[in-house]
Amino acid sequence: MKVRIGVVIHGPGIVDRGYVERILEVLREFPGVVEISAKVGGNMGRVAVIDRGLEGIVDISERLYPSQCLRRLRDRDILLLLNYGKSRETGHTFGRIVVERAGIDKPVIQIERPGEDDGSILVWNREVCSEDVKEILEALLSHISKRLGLEVMKCTGNKLSVWEEGDRVFRRIDTVDPGESILVNGVVVGRALGSPVVLIAERGRIVKILQGEIKRDGVERLGTVDLRKAIVKTGILRKSPSKIIGKRRIGRGDSPGEVVVVDRGDIDIVGMLRDRSISTLVTVGSDTTSILGSVLSRFNVKIIGIVDEDFERYKLLEDARIGEGSLILLKNCECHQVGNLLEHLKGRRLSYEETLEYVIGLLEKNGVVYEINK
Repeated sequence: MKVRIGVVIHGPGIVDRGYVERILEVLREFPGVVEISAKVGGNMGRVAVIDRGLEGIVDISERLYPSQCLRRLRDRDILLLLNYGKSRETGHTFGRIVVERAGIDKPVIQIERPGEDDGSILVWNREVCSEDVKEILEALLSHISKRLGLEVMKCTGNKLSVWEEGDRVFRRIDTVDPGESILVNGVVVGRALGSPVVLIAERGRIVKILQGEIKRDGVERLGTVDLRKAIVKTGILRKSPSKIIGKRRIGRGDSPGEVVVVDRGDIDIVGMLRDRSISTLVTVGSDTTSILGSVLSRFNVKIIGIVDEDFERYKLLEDARIGEGSLILLKNCECHQVGNLLEHLKGRRLSYEETLEYVIGLLEKNGVVYEINK
């Protein structure tokens, strides 16, 4: 039987360590494989693929969650989910959540933390296989296990820990280290003081973090959220990449173009750069500036980052590469307040210098005390 394989890559960690190339090589060696389709959906993962020059073999065209990537590839015979979690348990929990949310009727092989002592292989949806596919699945598992030196095991992770009490929704996050940032849907909402951390939302707004301190500006920019479905991450989003092949020349230099204002890091920035003629990206919030500034440094696009005094405190990237442009440090107000003032700037066609002049004029008109670093 000929077999078609779909591969979903999550996050930059497994890309930066070179295991995407290695695993694709292992799959190509398996008898009967006629097609391998690989896809990555998140911004950091897509940038890691760009950095390693893998765009020719890994699809980065869409900004999708891992569960959505699995659904995109559901017409393949067998799916793989590649991940590099903080620990075996967190990685297994991640896999369980992703496969449940995908709701697909195809077997999924999860390769978790390859190269580590606690690296492993999981199999999801084995029971949905026909006898023909099951035979191939078992042979493929044996092949991957031997070639990567990983054990096939049962899930050791937990289910998503969410519960409700009246108007409040609680979500517990385990294995968090003190000092780590807490992101909800791409926005930093606080910092961990211990473990586990419990997020508490009332009527859709985060109001408290048990064993953590709340970041009010981040909560304001996040707005309403359903903690039962939200994407929650903690700690460093990407360690220092081992390989960067260079910048892509997409930036418009000093020419006028569309001005884009964003206040969260989970937007489809790669797609926006591909489809729109952007001169300047105005990033509202320290977290948004850190995440998207690093992405834009690969594309030679200038930014104007609106940040507060927490810019250095909430470390999200080991190798923060803020692209060319300006950082505006606010002294007497929060980022979301300035973001509200910038609504009329969205969609206008200006050069970078014209945009910076507009932003500075707006700040001064509204009595905002600031410091600008170019």
